[in-house]
Amino acid sequence: MQRVIVTLLMCIICTSVSAKTPISLEPIEKESQQTALYREILDRLATRHYHGQKINDDLSGRYLTTYIEMLDPLKSYFLQADINEFSQWQTKLDDLARRGDVSPGFIIFNRLRSTAINQLKDNIALLESDYKFDFEADESIVLDGDKRDWHQTAEQRSDYWRKRIKDSMIRLLLNDKEPEKARELLVKRFTNQKKQMEQRDSQDVFQLYVNALASLYDPHTAYYSPRTTENFQINMSLSLEGIGAELTVEDEYTKVARIIPGGPADLQGLLKAEDKIISVGQDDKELVDVIGWRLDDVVDLIRGPKDSTVRLEVIDGASDSADSTEVIAIVRDKVKLEEKSAQSKIIDIQQDGVDMRLGVIDIPAFYMDFEAYRKRDPDYKSTTRDVYKLLMELREDKVDGIILDLRNNGGGSLHEATMLTDLFIDTGPVVQIRNAYQQVSRDQRATMRAVYNGPLLVMINRLSASASEIFAGAIQDYDRAIIVGSQSFGKGTVQDVTGLSSGQLKLTISKFYRVSGDSTQHRGVLPDIEFPSVYDKDEVGESQKDNALPWDNIHAVPFKRIGRCKTVCAPIKYRSPAAQ
Repeated sequence: MQRVIVTLLMCIICTSVSAKTPISLEPIEKESQQTALYREILDRLATRHYHGQKINDDLSGRYLTTYIEMLDPLKSYFLQADINEFSQWQTKLDDLARRGDVSPGFIIFNRLRSTAINQLKDNIALLESDYKFDFEADESIVLDGDKRDWHQTAEQRSDYWRKRIKDSMIRLLLNDKEPEKARELLVKRFTNQKKQMEQRDSQDVFQLYVNALASLYDPHTAYYSPRTTENFQINMSLSLEGIGAELTVEDEYTKVARIIPGGPADLQGLLKAEDKIISVGQDDKELVDVIGWRLDDVVDLIRGPKDSTVRLEVIDGASDSADSTEVIAIVRDKVKLEEKSAQSKIIDIQQDGVDMRLGVIDIPAFYMDFEAYRKRDPDYKSTTRDVYKLLMELREDKVDGIILDLRNNGGGSLHEATMLTDLFIDTGPVVQIRNAYQQVSRDQRATMRAVYNGPLLVMINRLSASASEIFAGAIQDYDRAIIVGSQSFGKGTVQDVTGLSSGQLKLTISKFYRVSGDSTQHRGVLPDIEFPSVYDKDEVGESQKDNALPWDNIHAVPFKRIGRCKTVCAPIKYRSPAAQ
């Protein structure tokens, strides 16, 4: 199974193993305080997570399988004999977890670590020797771990790695690298990966082992060690002074999960969600290969001072082919609020010989300056206030209808999703929220008469998520607008971050439901009119994440369908900013 590891889980994959030149290295030992911490985490998961798990033999088996897959997703390192040995814990990890015993996690990781370092040494030795790769030979290699069994012998594993190095050489040659330069690059890659693996410590192993368990609850639940906690707000840090991208890990690659609206990458326009970053360079300096690196180390390379340039060599996520790469230069900057804010424009069209003016409002995120709001700043910034002003301007321009563009809007403030809905419907519920104790809250409501009741169209795509889906779902349930585009992302859960005796735990505590009773989780919002999408819904979306919570429904809450308005804009009543 190809696993997309939750944002900020450490990337521990490097390379595999060879028994030719074994080395001895000190195993990583568990720390005494980790026993109590492990039990603390297990208690939080049991008492606070929305979808509890039975701590039994079935969970133990899934836990073991998940941990092994996280460590060796391509089946490059462990032999079948290793897997057979690890099966001694198939039905025991649940009992050990209750006691706070993390020993199996350290034993399995230390096996991976020693094996990987040996293989990396052999890879380097092969590339530095006078060995000639036969590019005329008719050979093939299956890289996808899902399509291969574990290697039975060390010889099979060595031959797999010879082919894998040859495959990497071919890809580099196809990208116009000279043979010697290609060898040098691979030597640097394996040397860096070896160094990364040698530097792993007890905190890294504990985090990985705990996250194998946390991921069984849902893909948004994760433990962050004290060191990783510093990078927890990774997308915020990168968007404030960096490139404005949220990163994750897939197998050996650092992958772009989302482009932050209004950030440098968004404004530059070349880097896209799903692209894989394979090397990073500063200004005009040499690119550093980052395949196999841990995520926080890659982030450290990408971050930098305002006005400096970072160069990223990427594999296009749309094609997912490593045969061709592109180097993208991005000037680091701070996100400018006016560029991240909602923006409007007017387009003129002709329909059946009739000229029409349509106002288009692009909403990149559901944002709100909570600090300014708490200080009672009358000019605090929010999505709803900005859209309200744009509606007033479009009314003055006498538009015949409004288009709200929520494509690529990854969400944000639930309060803003509710308030924005309030601009387009009269009083009524907007979203239902059910917690871990099955209690349903219907406090998120529209409380005032609609500001705009004219023709409305809402655009969504596969990257419209969370708060975007709440708004689009409510507007669709009220039959207030036509929803067009492609199926949205399907993230209908709420996460909370809680402090622990060491580090933090992010866990899912609630679930969103539309006023119709349908969940936005997993399924997302289905458009009334579907457009072709550049994103494959079988590759992108909540439904493609391991252990994603399922779609379900609850009772509908009473609400009155409006019906899609066929008239032009009704007179817009002024509301004071304080009312927005």
